Amino acid sequence: MPLKTIRLELARTKEYPEGSAAHGYVFTAPLDAEGHLNLDEWKENRQLCMVHRFWVGEDDEHGELHRTRGGHWVFSYEVGEDDDEPIFKFDRHLFAEGEYVSITEHDGVTRPFRIVDIRKAHALS
Repeated sequence: MPLKTIRLELARTKEYPEGSAAHGYVFTAPLDAEGHLNLDEWKENRQLCMVHRFWVGEDDEHGELHRTRGGHWVFSYEVGEDDDEPIFKFDRHLFAEGEYVSITEHDGVTRPFRIVDIRKAHALS
């Protein structure tokens, strides 16, 4: 099963009523044929499941897609939990263009992101 590169862009919020392509994430993850996260494939390929956070006016961050001991999915940028960004119901999401994902970011705010692109992973960009 090939890994996929998935691009998320900020969806409509109070601050960005039209959403924003300058705020988001690009990450790599294994998806099954129906478009759901494949846990077994992630376990075998976790070292390849990376994330790139881009946010206009802030430094880019690079980290990994991580599963906590409690079974929750997070984007993690450094060792430890202080910088982890939990992803709401990540294991139940359908990953398809136009779908939405909610992420609780470093500032504690949960924001909606729209899936704008899914393609076969070659390298994290």
